[in-house]
Amino acid sequence: MPNYKVIYFNVKALAEPLRFLLAYGGIEFEDLRVSREEWPTLKSSMPMGQMPVLEVDGRRVHQSISMARYLAKQVGLVGSDAWEDMQIDIVVDTINDFRLKIAVVSYEPDDDVKEKKLVTLNNEVIPFYLEKLDSIAKENKGHFALGKLTWADLYFAGILDYLNYMTKTDLTEKYPNLKAVVDNVLSIESIKAWVEKRPVTEV
Repeated sequence: MPNYKVIYFNVKALAEPLRFLLAYGGIEFEDLRVSREEWPTLKSSMPMGQMPVLEVDGRRVHQSISMARYLAKQVGLVGSDAWEDMQIDIVVDTINDFRLKIAVVSYEPDDDVKEKKLVTLNNEVIPFYLEKLDSIAKENKGHFALGKLTWADLYFAGILDYLNYMTKTDLTEKYPNLKAVVDNVLSIESIKAWVEKRPVTEV
């Protein structure tokens, strides 16, 4: 079994899907949490100077979705062929598109510009994406692809707290099928155990 390390700040955010996947597979990993004070010193040692980073037997890689896809293959949460893998990737990429549209508003430094962007985000972008994703979850009976548990479900459940934090809402509150996706993931014993023991953080 390779030696795994997840390196990130002391938050869930982009690293939590990786932690969920490792926990699902019962894979031991070192959860290294970097403080804001430590980061400037460590930044140059990270691929592309960013985190999260996954270290596998001393080899460090970046790009959160690529890392999640790799781990999904290790724990058996991918499709059985290229077509099935594409069905999963489509949903993950859609969720990531949604995250980026939220983030560009959440991290807007100009308050006046941010206020205007929030109108479009809250009235158009968020409902559009949630309705589409909820419909997909309904078609797949509480999952996002193939009518069964895949890494797309873990990706969404893992990143949801971060999305809620940026939007200051409970995004699944009015979308029962999305809530079912999250509940199905959080009811898995190994993930439930991880959630109970992980550090408590706001995001």
